[in-house]
Amino acid sequence: MTNKQKKTLWRIIAAALLLVWAMFGPTLWLPAGLPFVSVGRTAADGTAAFALALWVRFLIPYLVIGWDVLWRAVRNIAHGQVFDENFLMAIATVGALWIGEYAEAVFVMLFYQVGELFQSYAVGKSRQSIAELMEIRPDYANVERDGAVEQVDPDEVEVGETILIKAGERVPLDGVVLEGRSDLDTAALTGESLPREVQSGDDVISGCVNLTGLLKVRVTRAFEESTVSKILDLVENAGSKKAKAENFITKFARYYTPAVVFAAVALAVLPPLIGAMTWSESLHRALIFLVISCPCALVISVPLSFFGGIGGASKAGVLVKGGAYLEVLARTQIVVFDKTGTLTKGVFNVTAIHPETCGEDRLLELAALAESWSQHPIARSLREAYGKDIDSGRVSEVEERSGRGVRAVVDGTEIFVGNDKLMDDIGVSWHPCHRVGTTVHVASEGEYLGHIVISDEVKEDAAQAVADLKTLGVAKTVMLTGDAKAVGEAVAAQLGLDEVHTQLLPADKVERVEALLEQKTGKGCLAFVGDGINDAPVLSRADIGIAMGGLGSDAAIEAADVVLMDDKPSKIAVAIRIAKKTLVIVRQNIVFALGVKALVLVLGALGEANMWEAVFADVGVSVIAILNAMRAMKGAGQP
Repeated sequence: MTNKQKKTLWRIIAAALLLVWAMFGPTLWLPAGLPFVSVGRTAADGTAAFALALWVRFLIPYLVIGWDVLWRAVRNIAHGQVFDENFLMAIATVGALWIGEYAEAVFVMLFYQVGELFQSYAVGKSRQSIAELMEIRPDYANVERDGAVEQVDPDEVEVGETILIKAGERVPLDGVVLEGRSDLDTAALTGESLPREVQSGDDVISGCVNLTGLLKVRVTRAFEESTVSKILDLVENAGSKKAKAENFITKFARYYTPAVVFAAVALAVLPPLIGAMTWSESLHRALIFLVISCPCALVISVPLSFFGGIGGASKAGVLVKGGAYLEVLARTQIVVFDKTGTLTKGVFNVTAIHPETCGEDRLLELAALAESWSQHPIARSLREAYGKDIDSGRVSEVEERSGRGVRAVVDGTEIFVGNDKLMDDIGVSWHPCHRVGTTVHVASEGEYLGHIVISDEVKEDAAQAVADLKTLGVAKTVMLTGDAKAVGEAVAAQLGLDEVHTQLLPADKVERVEALLEQKTGKGCLAFVGDGINDAPVLSRADIGIAMGGLGSDAAIEAADVVLMDDKPSKIAVAIRIAKKTLVIVRQNIVFALGVKALVLVLGALGEANMWEAVFADVGVSVIAILNAMRAMKGAGQP
């Protein structure tokens, strides 16, 4: 509990005790000789003095508990912001004091502050899960310079410098391990409790905690481009993308509050003018109407529900960029997957070499040299299989052809390495391979030299991810890949996907997504899940883009609306479940708050609701709605 919340709690306790004394304590008379007491005092019983003493007794607890509300109301009026909850509470309670409803005035303000305290606590809890992510920002980095180790701010470290990370320290920057072996705690980023083991050659991302050994890391990204920096930016801006329900409530309150104020004025003035009731009765009824009408339950509980959903998702390792995307996630009807790095691990291994006109070693050597400048996973697997140092002097005129492969001059000879489409483009006759996997063809000066088969491994939870999506009511699951037809169909069959499209270029994927968008029904939405830089256009084109953030590219993360920090496709179902639960809670709060408000407002206008029922319609409904909204923070999507 914050200091401000503690002070509010003590004020509530003090005001409650003073209220008990005012209601049940001994009668204290004011001195009869005071001019303001003697005026109007009757000789028989001193009614005026007693009334004044009673008014002062209740005024003390009222000011203890309500002075800040009165101050905010006056300050907002001075700034032109008249119609808000502070104004409603101030007018209602001051009016109650004016007509002699002393206890009711204090009780209304007391319960209002109880509701405000509860709301503050609930908002704090929902923010806490997101605020915990803010703690991943490292305070310093140990950098090696001129043979000595300096402790500097992470944003002062340049790419290529070497940093030391001791046991217990947070990884300050993204990099590659040069020396050492250790376990990393990635829970703050991924929600996973099991540590990840790293050693020389492994990538490490900022924000993790080094648990055991000493690591020497070469920095690969500046701090402003690092994983932790991007996550912090996502978290800080998560509230900027408001859901339609949030925008609706904001607009609703803007018109609702002045409308009920004018309705209360009419209720106070019109009945006495037509002789339907006395001024005292109509004023009392109007004040009850004002207390009932305070829109706290809606204004607080709906944003709190979305904020709680975002916080719950972050605990599960899913970053949602705003409440608007929770709404879209909840209506997901079609889920489209990229294959490599999304449903598969993206870790390729050479599983077969089939030469035509040269030896196996020569075929692999030419392919590795031609792909020596590429950062594509297939290129890396070819170089790893070659296993020798690459002499860059043997390679020149490298040209990458998107979605097809590479052209390069190796030892003065033009070499083409790529897929079927590349062979067709250069007019070389090729033949398919009987092995399931990605086939990399190699050709030189119009001659087909042979092909190499590279296989990727399906992620352990990919099949479960597809099954969970269908359980949640997703109508269609689709995979788009630039890989060969046999490979794509084999993976789709293994995972139970409904549809697969193979041998696609990046532009082809966009076209396929646009065609699938036309297949949606009603308010259904299409989600695309990808990880590579070539997925960025598709992520932007879908109704909602989901990026594999832990190892995904910067472009994919920036283009996506939802980021899965641990690269597990099963987290997609978790995110949708949280979104659906959040939307259910939002609808429940809107229906409950509006329903109770409407009912009690009618009863208040007809004189059938007293001040206590008005308090329930305001504070009671708010507390119940806030309690309901807090369920969204559980994160797992369970009731």
